[in-house]
Amino acid sequence: MDPALSPVRLTVQEAIHTLSSSEDAGHILSTLGTLKRYLGGTEDPVLPEEKEEFATVHFSAVLRCLVSKLSPGWLELSPGGQLEQLWESFFLNGPPDQAFLVLMEAIESTAGPSFRLMKMAQLLDTFLSTGRVAALMEEQCRPQTKPSFPLFQETLLSKVVGLPDLLGNCLQRDNLTRFFPQNYFPLLGQEVVQALKAVVNFLQGGLDCSVSFVSRVLGKVCIQGRKREILSVLVPQLTVLTQDSCLWQRVCWRLVEQVPDRAVEAVLTGLIEAAPRPEVLSRLLGNLVVKNKKAQFVVTRKLLLLQYQHTTPMVQSLLGYLALDSQRRPLLIQVLKELLETWGCSSAVRHTPLEQQRYISKAILVCLAHLREPELQDSRDELLASMMAGVKCRLDSSLPPVRRLGMIVAEVISSRIHPEGPPLKFQYEDDEMSRELLALATPEPAGDCSSVSRGPSPGPVDTEPPVEIPEKAMESDVPPTQPQGSDSELDSDDEFIPYDMSGDRELKSSKEPLYIRDCVEALTASEDMERWEASLKGLEGLVYRSPAATREVSVELAKVLLHLEEKTCVAEFEQLRQSALVAVTVTDPEQVAKYLTSQFYGLNYSLRQRMDILDVLVLAAQALSRPKSLQRRSQHSSPVPGTMCSPARTVSQTGNVTAPDWQVVVEERIRSKTRRFSKGCPQRELSGVPNEFSSVAGYFFFPLLQHFDRPLVTFDLLGDDQLVLGRLTHTLASLMYLAVNTTVAVPMGKALLEFVWALRFHVDIYVRRGLLSAVSSVLLSVPTERLLGDLPDELLEARSWLADVAEKDVDEDCRELAIRALLLLERLKDKLLSSSSPQP
Repeated sequence: MDPALSPVRLTVQEAIHTLSSSEDAGHILSTLGTLKRYLGGTEDPVLPEEKEEFATVHFSAVLRCLVSKLSPGWLELSPGGQLEQLWESFFLNGPPDQAFLVLMEAIESTAGPSFRLMKMAQLLDTFLSTGRVAALMEEQCRPQTKPSFPLFQETLLSKVVGLPDLLGNCLQRDNLTRFFPQNYFPLLGQEVVQALKAVVNFLQGGLDCSVSFVSRVLGKVCIQGRKREILSVLVPQLTVLTQDSCLWQRVCWRLVEQVPDRAVEAVLTGLIEAAPRPEVLSRLLGNLVVKNKKAQFVVTRKLLLLQYQHTTPMVQSLLGYLALDSQRRPLLIQVLKELLETWGCSSAVRHTPLEQQRYISKAILVCLAHLREPELQDSRDELLASMMAGVKCRLDSSLPPVRRLGMIVAEVISSRIHPEGPPLKFQYEDDEMSRELLALATPEPAGDCSSVSRGPSPGPVDTEPPVEIPEKAMESDVPPTQPQGSDSELDSDDEFIPYDMSGDRELKSSKEPLYIRDCVEALTASEDMERWEASLKGLEGLVYRSPAATREVSVELAKVLLHLEEKTCVAEFEQLRQSALVAVTVTDPEQVAKYLTSQFYGLNYSLRQRMDILDVLVLAAQALSRPKSLQRRSQHSSPVPGTMCSPARTVSQTGNVTAPDWQVVVEERIRSKTRRFSKGCPQRELSGVPNEFSSVAGYFFFPLLQHFDRPLVTFDLLGDDQLVLGRLTHTLASLMYLAVNTTVAVPMGKALLEFVWALRFHVDIYVRRGLLSAVSSVLLSVPTERLLGDLPDELLEARSWLADVAEKDVDEDCRELAIRALLLLERLKDKLLSSSSPQP
């Protein structure tokens, strides 16, 4: 029948005319009742053909007419709210897609706060709370008997996903809480679950369905950054529904397969983050990574190689998902090869942040935990080559965390590739990160997939502590315990106070030398190991007690200490040698500093000796820059062999423990019971003294800058010896800081800025950290007037470089140091402006 002559069209036209012109409540109610017959649910329903024609052709026009008549006076035509209930029923019982679009259109077209706007917003709130969005998506999933309109679906999609933004712009301060994003998207997730349940019911009834529209809704929500809100509701329910139903699993697979390509990354990232275990992820995704190239790129490359902000449980879920199915396990081998290739690239080690290197190392260890030995043996040579390249470039790094990562990963890879060979072992610090990495590398037992998502589970805890049997009791036949009341209890000496032996000294056959030259002779030519050890332990105190004698042989003594090797096992040998060398340098700073700085660039020195020189120079400069009273206090507080005593008690010459002085106890009680309004200054202020480092700072500083760009046969600061170069930059920064307010600070600062400018683009992170620290030291040590008067060009160049580092450097510490230096520059500028402004 021609729609232009159909009775439905005539009835709708007459009803719209009546609703537009009539003010009679009875006439309006009867007209709405006539139209309500086309929606069903009445005693006198119409023919199915007429009902379908009304829903597809005329329903939107009727709704627009009802929206145009909405006003307080029109609704009050019928007492008791009958007209209002009938008016709302058209929006809540009719086709949900058209009702939703008309509601959104009416809200967006209404300008300013008004009765109509708030009424439509409240009706939309009711529309959402009664599950009409689920009915809307269910309608789009049904098999379509007529050709669909892509523009209509696209408009519907944008309105459903963008509802919080649209309502926020229209209602502003009058917005309802259900329209807030944190409330709307969890509700939308619940509606998606209801729509999928309807789809499963259709499939069980033999009907064909499509979840394409639901997939597009999910993808668009995740693209807009709301994946956590919707998936926090969606994933837990799908986890339960897919546990025992293959049909639900296939629906979920189809749901993620039909997500648009531009939304694949956002949806997969959200699902992997929300899935609690790898087997749950496997039920939700199926073999998507095998079928979809975009999903395979996201899972195997982007989430593992290009991003590093994800958590360790997420990495475990992702790699565990690849390991659960035989069709996906080849991808796990491919992922391990690509990870090891990146891990073994020297350029990646230099230019990627430490967090990303740690992230890749964790992924490698998790892959190794999932792979079986036959799978590893097939790629043995390739994995071994990548491991050797990565270990070399990491052990060459100047950052201890990078070296530790190389050691741990190399140990695990070698043990898995060569289980029959001798184990590869390194010495590294056993900290929390090392324990976490080693726990990730624990191979999973066969058939156990649940423990992969959260690492190894703690072992059972014994309810009773183990009983330790003494070694002597085990060797004899006598039982270790005696019956109660035996003679052993009468002979017990537990009531006696143990004798304090904290001040006892080991008896030596040789005495400590009393003169500096005797110490030099003992350290160089003596074959008596006890005398050699006694000379080393007493040298620091002897140097401070005999400064005049030390100056006579200071250079010779420094040479002996610099080349001194450990002949016997001495506790804290390196610390004793360093302390003695610092004492010699503090006693005769000019001569010893000249010698040490000249030997830093000398031939036939190891890297350890060169770094010892830098450490000694910094420690000596710190001691010289302190006031003399603090120097004496630090010298006397250092432990001297033979004079150590217990801090809790003092030991008399007869060996008896002396009781604490009763006066001290009484004074302490009085002090604790006395109320004082002001205690005043607890100590006398230190008097000002000249900085002893000021006169010798140049001997410590400038020789270190002379030959840094000249390579030697065994020493190249600009080549492979980046670790020493990093220590050099930090040493220069420390010396610059200790020379604060000295006359030589200005030329030192100018020379240091030139040094920094020459190395500002160095690839090593440790070196760049030292350079940035050096800039801050210059800004803190050189007076503001001299900085702006003598170093204006250097400061301008440094400012632009610091801004670039703060924005683009890959290392977080470098960015932080650059920001601190920029803040110091701003503080200097503000200080200069405040001092130059005229005082009122």
